[in-house]
Amino acid sequence: MSLPPCPNCQSEYVYQDQANLVCPECAHEWNPAEVAAEETIVMKDVNGTLLQEGDKVTFIKDLKVKGSSLVLKIGTKAVIKRIVEGKDHQLDCKVDGAGDMMITAQFVKKA
Repeated sequence: MSLPPCPNCQSEYVYQDQANLVCPECAHEWNPAEVAAEETIVMKDVNGTLLQEGDKVTFIKDLKVKGSSLVLKIGTKAVIKRIVEGKDHQLDCKVDGAGDMMITAQFVKKA
């Protein structure tokens, strides 16, 4: 059975003590069930539909790419690789014809 590394010091020498995991190097104790619940990021598209990693989305308006003359047209499809917390860009996507980009959730809808 493989245990996750310590969230405090990233030590791999973690052991289980009843429901908690304990790090012998920094003495940090945590419940892995509580940590998993805290890490869930809730992200919604323009229509209020819940987005998850692996979902396919389409753009609802033309978007200019910063630092480039490229314009991503309305209806362009993308696949969400990862969801991150942030003010500007929440979705790390693979966009058809443009590669990997960070997109704001308010400019997409679930396909």
